[in-house]
Amino acid sequence: MSPPALKDTNLFKPIKVGSVTLQNRLAYAPTTRRRNTNEFIPTNLIKTHYEDRAENNGGLIITEATFVSPQGGLYTNCPMIHTKQQAEAWKQIAQGVHDKGSAIAMQLWHLGRAADASVLKEHGVPYLAPSAKYYDDSRKKVADKAEIELKAFTWNQVQEIIEDFKDAAVNAIKVSGFDFVEIHAAHMYTLPQFLDIASNERTDKYGGSIENRTRLTLEVIDALIDAIGAEKVGIRISPYATFQGGSGAESKIMHPIAQYAYLYSELERRGKEGKRIAYVHSVEPRVANGADVEDAPEYSTEWVRQIWKGVLIRTGSYLHQDGYKNLIRDVNIDDRTLIGASRYYTSNPDLANKLKNGLELTPYDRNTFYVGGNYGYNTFGKFGEDAKGKDSAEAKLEGVALA
Repeated sequence: MSPPALKDTNLFKPIKVGSVTLQNRLAYAPTTRRRNTNEFIPTNLIKTHYEDRAENNGGLIITEATFVSPQGGLYTNCPMIHTKQQAEAWKQIAQGVHDKGSAIAMQLWHLGRAADASVLKEHGVPYLAPSAKYYDDSRKKVADKAEIELKAFTWNQVQEIIEDFKDAAVNAIKVSGFDFVEIHAAHMYTLPQFLDIASNERTDKYGGSIENRTRLTLEVIDALIDAIGAEKVGIRISPYATFQGGSGAESKIMHPIAQYAYLYSELERRGKEGKRIAYVHSVEPRVANGADVEDAPEYSTEWVRQIWKGVLIRTGSYLHQDGYKNLIRDVNIDDRTLIGASRYYTSNPDLANKLKNGLELTPYDRNTFYVGGNYGYNTFGKFGEDAKGKDSAEAKLEGVALA
């Protein structure tokens, strides 16, 4: 059964996001692929990847998660926007996407306890989290082997998180020329580690109550609004995620609606006060980070729309369902919803065209996601083109720092 053409749905109607008018409501959701240099600098391979997916698109490209500073990470071969060299490299990518007619947002990342302790040790960076609580034994074993101990952020170090996000946002918008930044507050990295009662055992003003656990995320939001303007700020949130130790809806302590409804309400309050951010990016409960949730229950997320009245990006396995039933329902439910896709964007550079015209999607290859190199990254063809094999010249291209 051929997939339906979506050209007559809201997905292919223009929409204004912040001060930018998109030609459609399709977003390339953040997709970490580890194609950067050892110095966390984007390469020519990354520029090609985003340009290919921006061409004849007109929607929103959201970059892979990008470290705000060395203290915000680290993982190998992931990007950063902290130094002038890193910002100049990203500038070439943003310009390339703009030249192809699409808009681009940079997702800003801070890892906390999810960081790779061995990489932190190599770079002389401390291993920090809201509380000194590993989310599983495997992370403790890595830390023990690297002879680095997980410790709780001090009050001063929490303030540095805010400053690092602000500095990275200024670099992205004012140096690199991005349209938006997206604060990564999903999937149990630093900010959701503060939000989640399972990972936050603090007794200061950043722990305890719902309001206190939300404080840091809102302080980051406010700092970015002041630094670059609300219309250039987005945030990604995953209320139901259990990835990396998140409580999820089965929590015996607190249902995620209790915690996250307050966060959405505070964002909406700012909107009503003239500081409405560009968008909220909400991850549906059918997905956990990059993987589908097995036998995922159909939790209703209608409460998010009832609280937040601004532009909403919804991401979560929309392209895995025959007939795109949930996608069509959700994008047509109002006039302010975008749909995010990630895994099928890796294998379909012309995803917008295929969805618009009802063309078959090329399956993605998870085995190539995090292994580096150009194979499985820029070797997938557009409609009517064959993919390049492992022995092709394209597959053997190596990444070179853009700056």
